[in-house]
Amino acid sequence: MTEQLPSLAILGTGSMGGAILHGLRQPGVSVPSLRATTRTDASAAALRERGIEARATEHEHDANRWAVEDARLVLLGVKPAQILPLLDELAPHLHPEALIVSVAAGVTTEAMEARVAQAVVRAMPNTPALVGRGVTGVSGGSRASAADLALAATLFRTVGTVIELPEAQIDALSTVSGSGPAYVFLLIEEFTRAAEELGFEEEVAALMVQQTFLGASLLLEGGEEDPAELRRRVTSPKGTTERAVAVLQEAELAEVFGRATRAALARAKELAAGG
Repeated sequence: MTEQLPSLAILGTGSMGGAILHGLRQPGVSVPSLRATTRTDASAAALRERGIEARATEHEHDANRWAVEDARLVLLGVKPAQILPLLDELAPHLHPEALIVSVAAGVTTEAMEARVAQAVVRAMPNTPALVGRGVTGVSGGSRASAADLALAATLFRTVGTVIELPEAQIDALSTVSGSGPAYVFLLIEEFTRAAEELGFEEEVAALMVQQTFLGASLLLEGGEEDPAELRRRVTSPKGTTERAVAVLQEAELAEVFGRATRAALARAKELAAGG
C-alpha cells in the first residue's frame, strides 16, 4: 500500500526532521514535491546529494520562504524557541490550504494559531523514529479537521506508530514514549554494569544485555501475551529468576516510574509556561 502525501516542506532537518526525510524515501511513500531547509551549507549539500531540494538558512535568508511555496504540508523541525518567530516569518507566504505540523515540545497549538491562519497540528515523536520504530502522538488545533489529522498521521506512519490524542495529553505522552527511550537506555547501562561485575568483559556484557532487551521486546511484539504473563513464563518457582525479580520488586519500581513520569510532566508544563 502506497502512502500518498501532498507537496511537503521540512524546515529543520535535525534528528526528527532527518528521521522523517529518511521515512519519506522508503518504498511505498509518494511525495510529488519535497523541499527542505537546514542551517548550514554543508548539511544542505548533503541533502542535495540524496536527491532532495535543499537550501541553507545561514546564508539564504529567504530559504524557508522558498521551501513553503505551494507546499500543502509544512513540518516545523526547528527548536521550540524558534517556532513562533519562524511562523511570524512564514505567515504571509504560506499556502491558504497548508497544514502546519510542529514537533516542538512545549509550544501549544493555540500559540501557533495566533501566528498563522492555517490549520495546525502538534506532534510528539520519539527517537526510535530514526530507525522506523517511532511512536508519535498527534493533536489537532482548533482549526484542524479530521482530514488534517489523518494527513499528519500518514506523515508520521512513515517512521512508526501514530497515536491520536487530545492536546491536554500530549505532554503526558512525552513522559512515556518521548522520554521512555532514555529510561530503557538507563536500564541497559545499569544491567551492563552488573554483568561486568560478574566478570564479563565490557564487549561481552554489552552484547548480552542489548540482545536480551531486543529479543524480549520482539518476543512481546510478536505474541499475544502481556508482559506479566511473559515474565511468569521465565520465572520458575523457587528458581534464580524468581529470586532476582523479588529483589527488583523490593525497589518498588512502579512507584519509582510513577515519580519519574510525574517529574517529567511537571518539567514539560514549566517549559510550556516559558520556564
